[in-house]
Amino acid sequence: MWRIIKWTFLFLFIFQLFYILLLKWVDPPFTLTQLGSLFSGYGLKRDYVPMKDMSSYARLSFIAAEDQLFPDHNGFDWKSINKAMEYNKKKPNRVKGASTISQQVAKNVFLWQGRSWFRKGMEVYFTFMIELLWGKSRIMEMYLNVSEMGPGIFGIEAAAQNYFKKPAKRLNRAEAAMIASCMPNPKRFTVKPMSRYVANRYPWVMRQMVFLQNDPDIQKLLQ
Repeated sequence: MWRIIKWTFLFLFIFQLFYILLLKWVDPPFTLTQLGSLFSGYGLKRDYVPMKDMSSYARLSFIAAEDQLFPDHNGFDWKSINKAMEYNKKKPNRVKGASTISQQVAKNVFLWQGRSWFRKGMEVYFTFMIELLWGKSRIMEMYLNVSEMGPGIFGIEAAAQNYFKKPAKRLNRAEAAMIASCMPNPKRFTVKPMSRYVANRYPWVMRQMVFLQNDPDIQKLLQ
């Protein structure tokens, strides 16, 4: 029995390592979040596109909205994590997150939605692995392809087509900021019809984009 368990764990470890490496070049056929959206009645709209077919404003807007230190950290923003932990201690009935773009990719691609300690531990592992094996450009590309950006709408291409009837490559600064502003709850904070949250937040995102756009490390991700 012990030998069977050992070989099972060894197989699973090798398989997941192979899958992580494969996704460095190949887009995932599906994610658990996408399947959940499909079976829960929200549908599934998606269209994976390479980075060259995404507006630089799309990349910049999500960095500005979600993770301004993305080019510089190793997958974890420890300062924000500590702040979130202190907030959650003071207000246990309200949960504040501090997930980086890398952590969100790890969760969205390999795991499921939830807040269990086991899932969080797995998220740490996969975040470390994709930072090690993929690099920032691929993580950003994957993030913009698999993230939910509206009810049943996954990825920047599907969002651009659904909201503005144009490809992601043609999104302007304001349109990209509107889409980025629906995070972290795109089912509640809708782009069209525009929710009050998005209407109030996207001008702030646009200002942050101006502050960040000349940063040399961010420029590398926009080229």
